Amino acid sequence: MSGAKVGMEAPATLNRARKGDRVKVVELEGGWGVRQRLNQIGIYEGDVLLVKRSAVLGGPIVVEVHGTEMALGRGMARHVAIRKVA
Repeated sequence: MSGAKVGMEAPATLNRARKGDRVKVVELEGGWGVRQRLNQIGIYEGDVLLVKRSAVLGGPIVVEVHGTEMALGRGMARHVAIRKVA
């Protein structure tokens, strides 16, 4: 059995978030370069993001973090594990 806890929902990734979702970053996945780039643009584990725009057919995801809006490509957004918050 893997390290996943029984009964625990696996975290989703930011590329699946929808407009209006408030999400908490639970983990930055990927190699050192990916994590470093996300940190450089201001996204850290524990941050709460507001999804401002997420097109159904692709394109970047626009999020607000620390009062600043930024766009993330779908590939980069796949490396951000999230959980919805109220």
